Amino acid sequence: MDARGRADAASTTPPDLAGAAVLVAGAGVSGLAAAAALVELGARVTVTDAVPDRLTDLPAGAQAGGDPDAVPPGTALIVTSPGRRPDHPLVTAAAAAGVPLVGEPELAWWIGQSRPVPPEWLVVTGTNGKTTTVGMLASILRAAGRDAVACGNIGYTVIDAVRAGHPVLAVELSSFQLHWSPSIRPAAGCVLNVADDHLDWHGSMAEYAAAKARALLGPVAIAGADDPAAAALLAASPAPRRVGVTLGEPGPDQLGVVQDVLVDRAFGGGKLVAASAVHPGGAPGVTDALAAAALARAAGVGPDAVRAGLDDFRPGPHRGADIATVAGVRFVDDSKATNPHAAAASLTAQAPAQVVWIVGGLLKGAKVDELVARHAGRLRAAVVIGTDRAEILTALARHAPDVPVAEVTAGNDGPMMTAVRRGAALARQGDVVLLAPAAASMDQFVDYADRGRAFAEAVAGLQPRPGEAR
Repeated sequence: MDARGRADAASTTPPDLAGAAVLVAGAGVSGLAAAAALVELGARVTVTDAVPDRLTDLPAGAQAGGDPDAVPPGTALIVTSPGRRPDHPLVTAAAAAGVPLVGEPELAWWIGQSRPVPPEWLVVTGTNGKTTTVGMLASILRAAGRDAVACGNIGYTVIDAVRAGHPVLAVELSSFQLHWSPSIRPAAGCVLNVADDHLDWHGSMAEYAAAKARALLGPVAIAGADDPAAAALLAASPAPRRVGVTLGEPGPDQLGVVQDVLVDRAFGGGKLVAASAVHPGGAPGVTDALAAAALARAAGVGPDAVRAGLDDFRPGPHRGADIATVAGVRFVDDSKATNPHAAAASLTAQAPAQVVWIVGGLLKGAKVDELVARHAGRLRAAVVIGTDRAEILTALARHAPDVPVAEVTAGNDGPMMTAVRRGAALARQGDVVLLAPAAASMDQFVDYADRGRAFAEAVAGLQPRPGEAR
């Protein structure tokens, strides 16, 4: 590992884990899955966590450890939770002791590669759109009759998918997971887009982009050609085959859109599906569909299955979901818009309606000035919540001085109930009250899903005007 704790392939040659002492650092979902797999491999597994209560229900054969920042003597390998930053004391201690430190997806890759027929990895990363693209890809693969599963940064760990024996994996990987997974070489990998996010974790935009670029090290590299940063990563990729996806007319090595139809000119698939039939709609949804189609075509899936899989797919909750219409105002939950890039797409998707924007939370080092400046003209008003309100309020004052702003510092019924009520009061008939926070949720909510549920509950509590149904 280097000074920033970045693992490299040379320092993470898979050790013989039978009888080896392995430390699993973090007893979350991925840590417990890794511990169970390591026990199966015959390793002597110790699990540590900063919250001792999480060590009470470990997999059989694993033992609880002590200091979560220390490397026990004799440790041969550390498997870390993805959120552990490169400057964490444990990472520093591992580097000093010369102990390899990797993530759960890296361990899953080792296990899969040790089998006579390794599973085929189709990897998706990017600042936004990962989960939707992976869902689309899994739907396409199932339509083709493949024994495939969506896994990774969506709740079902890669290591569990590998242990279950699925031959094809539609894998969502975050920049954190890629940072700690130096050996992974997917059969096809895609970078959808790259925008400011997690800079507090990675330290710089260059480090963040470098982590994303690890998805493009296999035989087929795919990227969003309309996103300059993603396109630059594709151009620099060592992959023998590089494919772009674009909302414009595609070139010979691209998938794109021609007269409202998704077209494959990279793999010879021709017309795939009408853009108007893609869910979620709008430019971001179509880009995700093109990326999923490109990954599936790289895996040999035919155009008919691409069409059927996209027809069958519907996005998950908290991704631009219509919650209700009250007094002629639509309330839309896009709590998954956890960074400015995602919020920009969400705001764009509401056109031509004016938007009362509920925004705020933890910005994670991201800047919002460009986001506010670009979308000020579509704002009816803004309701600002969360810990990092000051930066958002400053951006609104600078770039949207005529937009009414409500700051939510507290509320008797909780911040979201107060925010929704203020948003409803500021909206006019035909407007959209949009929850697209451009920030993480953990300052006030358990996660983005909890934030979205709070929004829906608050909307349900609104009283319609006399004589008007909700």
